[in-house]
Amino acid sequence: MSFSALGLSEELVRAVTEHGYTTPTPIQAQAIPAVLAGGDLLAGAQTGTGKTAGFVLPILQHLTTVKVPGNANGRLPLRTLILTPTRELAAQVEESVRTYGKYVKIKSMVMFGGVGIHPQIDGLRRGVDILVATPGRLLDHVGQGTIDLSRIEILVLDEADRMLDMGFLKDIKRVLALLPKKRQNLLFSATFSEEIKTLADSLLNHPATIEVARRNATVEAIQQRVYAVDRDKKREMLTHLITTRKWTQILVFTRTKHGANRLAEQLGKDGITAMAIHGNKSQSARTRALSEFKEGRLHVLVATDIAARGIDIDQLPHVVNYDLPNVAEDYVHRIGRTGRAGAGGEAISLVCVDEDDMLTDIERLTRKQLPKEIIAGFEPDPHARAQPIQLRSPGHRPQGGRGRPAGGGGRPGGAPGGARPSTGGKPAARRSGARGR
Repeated sequence: MSFSALGLSEELVRAVTEHGYTTPTPIQAQAIPAVLAGGDLLAGAQTGTGKTAGFVLPILQHLTTVKVPGNANGRLPLRTLILTPTRELAAQVEESVRTYGKYVKIKSMVMFGGVGIHPQIDGLRRGVDILVATPGRLLDHVGQGTIDLSRIEILVLDEADRMLDMGFLKDIKRVLALLPKKRQNLLFSATFSEEIKTLADSLLNHPATIEVARRNATVEAIQQRVYAVDRDKKREMLTHLITTRKWTQILVFTRTKHGANRLAEQLGKDGITAMAIHGNKSQSARTRALSEFKEGRLHVLVATDIAARGIDIDQLPHVVNYDLPNVAEDYVHRIGRTGRAGAGGEAISLVCVDEDDMLTDIERLTRKQLPKEIIAGFEPDPHARAQPIQLRSPGHRPQGGRGRPAGGGGRPGGAPGGARPSTGGKPAARRSGARGR
């Protein structure tokens, strides 16, 4: 099947083809006709499946086909609103709009916090067809009266499970109350948790339902391995692995923002270029770190789960779980950053005695026993006793090793231990399909 067979215009197909894609992915083949039909859509799809193009392309088709008059002042009315959970994802979705809309006359804009609001106000004044925004900054504009949502025709909630996970439900409900009742709603989520089903029931009207890829499936192309190590030897082991195996591009996950900062600093002292990315970093710092990492100028990117949402890098060879996540489903999200576009990848987990229960949960979820190895010189103490991770504090050093800060992964409003709704896995992206970046 070709993109033109899905009902897309010559201009859109041309842009997609120039971007290197000729055959739609499964989510695109199902979502594009469903969106073009004009009805609501509930789609279960993970990052890396091509879901972004699955809604961006038909939205562009609709906006260029169905013309509407301007506002009273002659400016373009805002017709499409795409809400995303993070700044990085918002920027990547809007980049996809510009990439696929290269040959059509559609104006788009991205809006998120952490940067000045006045350039955004100026952009809105000039007129925008498609706005990609995070909920908080959108509501800032609502409060200042700088945005008009009265003519929205299409609403997209992208990665809705993560938005609920981050505590955006009240913000989403506030936004929904400001939109016209007659509109098309598209909800994309990695999983269909009970919270997502409740949101969908209140938002969607007789939606078409699409679910691609087996839920919580780990990517077969990824080689997964566990290295047992004492908690106070993890950094030394990571440095050893990077230097002896000559790894060149590594995405490392930590449980907390503090842990990400500390690890990046320690790796730097070991002669390994590293930067941390998390919610407390300024937008300029996050953008610079991600750019340098994608371009290969940065050896290691250390990230928390929330900050890594939306990171989309072709052929990322290595993902390292420096800390196992509190929630097993996040393991699948993390390792799904590698093994994309048909390429192989390697996911390494450095596991100390404190994390044995977390590892058991991961193996139960993935229905796969992960191979465990011990590296000479880093043999774990067989007499080490597990310490509850949620009881640690940055300054506390338990007997037998250094403790790491309590969990929560930098999640705003997260409870100790990081308890939160389920999220699902991310299968490998197919290079044959258009991917949102």
